[in-house]
Amino acid sequence: MSTAIEASLYVLVLGSVIGLEVIRRVPALLHTPLMALTNAIAGISLVGSLLLAGSDRGPLITVLGTVAVTASSINVIGGFLITNRMLRMFRPSNPAHAAGKAKADA
Repeated sequence: MSTAIEASLYVLVLGSVIGLEVIRRVPALLHTPLMALTNAIAGISLVGSLLLAGSDRGPLITVLGTVAVTASSINVIGGFLITNRMLRMFRPSNPAHAAGKAKADA
């Protein structure tokens, strides 16, 4: 194995371990902001995979880039759906009642 591949694998494993440890220690209150950050990171990987799929570096790179675009798109869309569902839990169940309560408090 070349040193560039070894260094890349080392960074991948180290980033995975650190990411797992950071995510495990996040309190439940911060899950929604963390999902928003994760969606932003997934969006960056989507842009990178689009660039890779569109580059003319051979058929293998194009196929791998297309797979990466598909996986990143699923990750971004799923992340936004989950974040939206989590944010709906904090909305009042009866908007008319909440608006009337706000007027009564004023």
